[in-house]
Amino acid sequence: MRTAFSEESLYIHSKWKCWNKLCQWEQYTDQNNGSMLTTFVNNTLHPLRKIWFIASIMISCICITVYSLILGIQPGVYRAMEIKYLQDSEFPTLDISDDTKPENSSGLFEARHGRYLHTLVPREETISSHAALKVMADKNLNFNSARKLQKSDHRNSVDDLSETGEKILKYPSSSGSFKKDNVTRRLPHAIIIGVKKGGTRALLEYLRLHPQIKATGPEPHFFDDNYEKGLEWYRQQMPSSRRDQLTIEKTPSYFVTKEIPDKVYKMSKRTKLIVVLRDPVTRAISDYAQLADRRPDVKSFDDMAFIDNRTKIVDTSWAIIKIGIYIKHLVNWLEYFPLKQIHIVSGENLIKDPAHELRLVQEFLGLEPMIDNSYFTFNSTKGFPCFRKQVNSSHIHCLNRDKGRSHPAINPSVIKRLRDFYKPFNSRLYQITGQNFGWT
Repeated sequence: MRTAFSEESLYIHSKWKCWNKLCQWEQYTDQNNGSMLTTFVNNTLHPLRKIWFIASIMISCICITVYSLILGIQPGVYRAMEIKYLQDSEFPTLDISDDTKPENSSGLFEARHGRYLHTLVPREETISSHAALKVMADKNLNFNSARKLQKSDHRNSVDDLSETGEKILKYPSSSGSFKKDNVTRRLPHAIIIGVKKGGTRALLEYLRLHPQIKATGPEPHFFDDNYEKGLEWYRQQMPSSRRDQLTIEKTPSYFVTKEIPDKVYKMSKRTKLIVVLRDPVTRAISDYAQLADRRPDVKSFDDMAFIDNRTKIVDTSWAIIKIGIYIKHLVNWLEYFPLKQIHIVSGENLIKDPAHELRLVQEFLGLEPMIDNSYFTFNSTKGFPCFRKQVNSSHIHCLNRDKGRSHPAINPSVIKRLRDFYKPFNSRLYQITGQNFGWT
């Protein structure tokens, strides 16, 4: 039997009823004797009470956002906090990501000066705030804990360093210094996955100029030819690096090999991917020129490009043609990696304005933009830029003599047919990436 309620206690009862009825329960509380009765109620709820409930949630969210802004914790600076434990380790890593970066006046993503820190926090420690998290990260790194974190310092997403889930955390540059120990071979943080004859070798050589990049020498071809040798073999092909350096490798065949995205994802889902693309027709001609240079007896380009010279049906089984269907290969990678994790370099601009393309790559990798115009000089004879390995050096380094080799003469009608063939694929590439390369 229910307890009799006074008018005052019924007012309290109605409050409880309004809130708990959302959970299908009703509580009756008598202020006079403190007794409480909980019963199951029906699904009905007055519309005004629904509006009150939704409005209260919205007001709470607004208050939290305003409070965060007052404290200087800008949305997008600390987008999310996630603690993960390393494999076979009692220490977690702090995953602080920034999925949204502000745009500057030129419309390009802004990249503040920054450095990478390996951040570990003991399991027993409690992190009560972002400020406490920062102090703890500095403490475990013997870093300058007095350094201030500014609202204007924006970070890229955290990167996995290895298959174990080890991470690096980017902080703003400061007067603090890094520990230079722990030089070791590491799995790559970024991979130049293609394309052949797109300008990948030039890009890798230019990236070597950055002091925070360690690049491989020969192409390891791990994910296509040496996968059975295992990740430890792959690691041993990498150059030794410090914790504040990024390891990068280049194997252009990765981009066009269907099975490789899955293999790279299994190694690390946060691997950053770089693709150099150029006009697929000129790329095909350049690829053929290299083939003809090695095999003088090879058939003519016209005979190789078409199944039948009379009908001019393009032979898409010929690898040199197939590579140029970029959207087909990109979609394969997008099944495993988001587009924001794939940076596309214009092969044409890499020749005309290498400093601009390198600035975009450095921003993508989250590095201080140190490679600029002062490193480059154009070789008019070769038609390619050369570079200085040191800014103040008088020695100019050019790529090997095979760069800028002469191309065979191709019938203009063949070139037009190939451009018509690639046009719908190029248009789709533009729709997906939003990048206009001049040939899309």
